[in-house]
Amino acid sequence: MAVVPLSVLDLIPVTSGATNADAIRNTIDLARHAEQFGYQRYWFAEHHLNPGVIGASPAVAMALVAGSTSHIRLGSAGFQLGHRTALSVVEEVGLIDALYPGRIDFGLGRSAGRPPVVRSASGDAVPATPTSDRPAAGSAPDNGLVIPDRVSLKKLLGSPRVALQKHMLLLPGAESQPYTEQVGDIIALLNGNYEFDGVAGQASPGQGADVQIWILGSSAGESANVAGAHALRFAANYHVAPASILEAVAAYRAAFRPSAELSAPYVSVSADVVVAENDDAARQLAAGYAPWVRSIRNAEGAIKYPTPAEAAEFSWTDEDRALVRDRLETQFVGSPETVAARLHQLQEATRADELVITTITHEHADRVRSYQLLAKEWLG
Repeated sequence: MAVVPLSVLDLIPVTSGATNADAIRNTIDLARHAEQFGYQRYWFAEHHLNPGVIGASPAVAMALVAGSTSHIRLGSAGFQLGHRTALSVVEEVGLIDALYPGRIDFGLGRSAGRPPVVRSASGDAVPATPTSDRPAAGSAPDNGLVIPDRVSLKKLLGSPRVALQKHMLLLPGAESQPYTEQVGDIIALLNGNYEFDGVAGQASPGQGADVQIWILGSSAGESANVAGAHALRFAANYHVAPASILEAVAAYRAAFRPSAELSAPYVSVSADVVVAENDDAARQLAAGYAPWVRSIRNAEGAIKYPTPAEAAEFSWTDEDRALVRDRLETQFVGSPETVAARLHQLQEATRADELVITTITHEHADRVRSYQLLAKEWLG
């Protein structure tokens, strides 16, 4: 049986006591190591207004790392299309592909603030995934993978911080293009058949770029349906939304329509991971994760990732613990054997074609070592 490939998702985290320059240098170093360790892809997320996460521009990050690596695929996971145009992201990716052809993954995310409309590739409304294909929240597969109850994010999504981000990223009076339509425009621009009012629009750079298009999704909503309808690869977020992982991949597979490029559904699934020589050492390295997640979900913006000692000083309420419980229950922490066993559960339950690993520790050396230990255990 073929080994399922491993890839990396990097948020470009800033740790307490470090600078933004430190974080960027660490990212370049980790990408070099990931390539040596045998990871297949190195992806960058897009986040804004977060002191502890500075991955504000996947395209810039990809360009910075491309020249320091030789063959590992580089990608966006993903561009937040709610404040971008189809042309702008195609041109950005086209610039990088011009110099590093065949290495770029073009990951597209909806981003917050869009209406939850589910449409087919033709633009027609389509029904949600059938109930029989959508496991209830909190249900778990037979192999023991943890599927936690849903956590309300109303406080985060309704916070002034989210409104501020939208205000700062969108031009005055601008409205986001419908996501399904925007994905269609991106595909048309890449393929060279975009047209508006009878006039052809050619993206240069971008048209004809040798890239893989991915759709990122956290639920059985529009993203999963768009990915399936267009026969695109789908990146499902267990590390962000573990409660809906099974229904997200089920919705994508139910919506999938084969194409000449992709004849069958192709799924990657992400996981938060910390690996050390033994379980106790790994738990110590992962101590900063809970306060870091809490800062995000409390709408404070991601704090700089704390040391284990700093993490021990945080005060917690019952409400705080409930807010982060699902993320703590689904973070894979331990020895290489412990983590590999849990990743096997995740892969088996989701039938993932790839697993995408995101790891944050306070010390850069511990983060590199975590990826190294996992690769040795998983890839041999």
